[in-house]
Amino acid sequence: MRRLPRIVALLALSLLFSCSRSSDEPWFRMRGVVLSVGDLESVDWPGIAKRNGINTIGTHVTPSQVLEFIQSERGAAFVDGCEKNGIDIEHQLHAMGDLLPRSLFEEDSTMFRMDKDGRRVADFNCCAHSGKALGIIASNAARFASVLKATNHKYYYWLDDNSEPCFCPECSGFSASDQALLIENRMLEAIRTVDPQACLAHLAYQKTMPPPTKVKPADGIFLEFAPIERQWNRPLTDLEAPGRKGRMSHKQVMDYLQANLEVFPPETAVVLEYWLDVSLASDWKKPAVRLPWHPDVFASDLETYAAHGIHDITSFAVYMDSTYFKAYPDGEKSLEDYGRISGVFR
Repeated sequence: MRRLPRIVALLALSLLFSCSRSSDEPWFRMRGVVLSVGDLESVDWPGIAKRNGINTIGTHVTPSQVLEFIQSERGAAFVDGCEKNGIDIEHQLHAMGDLLPRSLFEEDSTMFRMDKDGRRVADFNCCAHSGKALGIIASNAARFASVLKATNHKYYYWLDDNSEPCFCPECSGFSASDQALLIENRMLEAIRTVDPQACLAHLAYQKTMPPPTKVKPADGIFLEFAPIERQWNRPLTDLEAPGRKGRMSHKQVMDYLQANLEVFPPETAVVLEYWLDVSLASDWKKPAVRLPWHPDVFASDLETYAAHGIHDITSFAVYMDSTYFKAYPDGEKSLEDYGRISGVFR
């Protein structure tokens, strides 16, 4: 496929996908992007999404940042634009710093995790067996959710990235994934007091890529699978690919996906990918580089995820702001491919 001219290749993919399913509805119900407040403030993203077949926008980065944006004039215009263009709004958030402020450590250090040396530390997350910590986290999650409403009723309050879990006597027998699920189950209960239809993501990412084994997900917890260590110039079906910086092979990624889908239902799972993530391609530094876009890899990955029964996909597209589109006037081409190829997949 890579040897074909790009346009011919995409036409062939579109024809293949349009004939591969009998349903008139696209296989992928959710075809989303995740964008920072800075991206959303500088560009008419509801309009971009509409013309490129993208039906969901996830705001990013923290609850407090997004709350400030949503309550601003530009935020109101964004919400109005999404409503007019039929775009779902959700909020994909690095949340723990807002849900359990580190300043509370002086008040009660037992709410925070214990490190391997037996010291309570306020660096990451919390003690997953602290009832007081879980109560504060849940209450704050509900408070944010009451304003940061998800039109698709999907909520995302992530724990700290790739952080160590709690090693206190009560937590030490629980993996990072099990500790995360303890916290998520409690959050969902609280969020449902403000949105009875709410569902909450369990993020499989870095240290939480292995599935939980001791804690069962509450009804309404769904898998969000975020394979940040993979490569995007080679499809997931290339199991020999060593992964980004050689840290996790595609075989390992696929093993983790299969293992998680034995715990969480595939029909509610969301894949959070990085196909469109300019910030990752730029090593999270500006000025942003041009996105290295591989439509053939994207198309192959759609087949892979669909074969596992997954219907909902989204991708980071952070750094796709006004500066990016000025620097790369054809920058929407990847979005056009993304929306069209996923939209015709049957």
